[in-house]
Amino acid sequence: MRKENVTVRAFKMYNAYNKRYFPLKLLSTVFDRVSPYFNLWMSAEVVNALYAAAEKSEIYTLVLITLFGNLLIRVLGAVLHRVVELELQRLNDNQNAAFNEKTMSLDYCKLEDPQIRHMRRKITENGWINGYGVSQMRHTAEEIMMTAVELAFCAVLFGEMFALMASEPFRVSVLLLVIGLVVSIGLCAFFMFASAKKVSEYWNEVGDMMLRENRISSGYSIFGMDARIYKQQDLYDEQQYKRNEEHKRVFAKAYRKQFMLDLPNYLFSRGAELFSYLIICAFCGFGVFPVGSVIKYVGHLNRFCSSIGRIFGIASDIKSNEKFLKQYVDYFDIPNDMYQGSLAVEKRSDKQFDVEFKDVSFRYPGADKYALKNVSIKLKVGERLAVVGMNGSGKTTFIKLLCRLYDPTDGEILMNDFNVRKYDYRQYLDLFSVVFQDYSLMGVPLGNNIAGAAAWDTEKAERLIEEVGLGARYAEMPKGLETPLYKNFDKDGVNISGGEAQKIALVRALYRNAPFIILDEPTAALDPIAEAEIYSKFDGIVGDKTAIYISHRLSSCRFCDKIAVFHDGEIIQVGTHDELLSDENGKYYELWSAQAGYYKE
Repeated sequence: MRKENVTVRAFKMYNAYNKRYFPLKLLSTVFDRVSPYFNLWMSAEVVNALYAAAEKSEIYTLVLITLFGNLLIRVLGAVLHRVVELELQRLNDNQNAAFNEKTMSLDYCKLEDPQIRHMRRKITENGWINGYGVSQMRHTAEEIMMTAVELAFCAVLFGEMFALMASEPFRVSVLLLVIGLVVSIGLCAFFMFASAKKVSEYWNEVGDMMLRENRISSGYSIFGMDARIYKQQDLYDEQQYKRNEEHKRVFAKAYRKQFMLDLPNYLFSRGAELFSYLIICAFCGFGVFPVGSVIKYVGHLNRFCSSIGRIFGIASDIKSNEKFLKQYVDYFDIPNDMYQGSLAVEKRSDKQFDVEFKDVSFRYPGADKYALKNVSIKLKVGERLAVVGMNGSGKTTFIKLLCRLYDPTDGEILMNDFNVRKYDYRQYLDLFSVVFQDYSLMGVPLGNNIAGAAAWDTEKAERLIEEVGLGARYAEMPKGLETPLYKNFDKDGVNISGGEAQKIALVRALYRNAPFIILDEPTAALDPIAEAEIYSKFDGIVGDKTAIYISHRLSSCRFCDKIAVFHDGEIIQVGTHDELLSDENGKYYELWSAQAGYYKE
């Protein structure tokens, strides 16, 4: 079966986001294009009437028709233009939503894949930098509609003109006119298609350069405290100057090349217009049609030549845009390889979910080294497991595998004796409440941040706020759970500290009320007093849930049922705090001794 053209497929996808836009745009285009043709036609009639010394009443009538016709066309056009703008906004909103929905539906491992992240960013920034992609496709479709409407109007006028010119003495002249136009059009087409690929390559180079530079620029922060202390503005200015010079060079090259490639087309199209003008003026001199018609025919011929030139420009643009649309389509074609499972997760009031890692190894895509190697551990319902180890030892990777953000490279993870891959993916994720190191809160009301939804249970949320020690700060919030966090979207929003944000993230995890609660460095941003308060209440807050948390502060491990010590991607020790501390040659004892001075009462 023949493969569908990438432009056709991309347009079908884009049009589906709002099927009202393009029909309304076509109607609006008709009103936009009819105005100049109407004016040319009426101007010719007025001049002819004046030249023929017509009655004043006839001339006044023609002028009034011109004025009121223009008024009607412009009013209706303005109304349609407003409607089209609203539909365009809806089209773009739906397109952005679909693009983001695709991102959110990707396997998490795909989201962390540098190549896919680069593809997403390039699709977005190509639209910003050089207009290529779906934006260019939409503009091209609009150009096609405008050109088709103009050619339809021209056909009516040219039918009249050629009928007058086709009398016996002038047939050779008409033939020369047609041949001249066809030759010019053919030459324009040749040069446009020849340049399309090169133009695309030049602008792709610009896009790659800007994408690279934008990544570099995002690494500079010139508005923070460090920038003031270390005078980083000077460094930024120096780097910015170098980037600006590179920008000038690359953009100048692209514009210069495009100009040189477009020059032959421009010369031939202008030559065709001049040749046509001379023919029309000659026919007027021979008395084939009245002098007023020169205005009409020359004006329409100009628009006709422009429209024909635009057709080949459109074809060239379509060709140039194909590689950018392919990136867009390919992004939507990225498959989800993670098996979604079909086995329903049993809803148990006793939260009886036992998990076992059986000889699990994992290596990130593209990595040479295993992040986890031969990990085996059992986690029973209601247990408190602490995961400790040095940076890079595999702790967070262990949590990602448990939550099925990734699947093991080797080995298997079981829940209630079934491989977790067999469970329905969404239902399995619902078993976990997690506070990751890189958690984020949104600039929306506190209640939305806690519930992760449009509505919330006020009593439940306020009880959890008190339990995690955020009650005093909450009492200062003027609108309670309706108080927006930060001032991103609301001037009445409240700014919160890192420790307060971490407590809100804890409340969100507890509010979810999932059987497993996982805390990755849950108190890293808290002061020692607040940390001690959280840990002293930890058992009561978590209740009968199974709790797993990662911590570098080993004092927090003492109340846990079990501690797993990770090192170089392996679990090298498992036991209680007292059991592990009794092994003076073990890694846990080494870590504890390094921090022991901080734990003295």
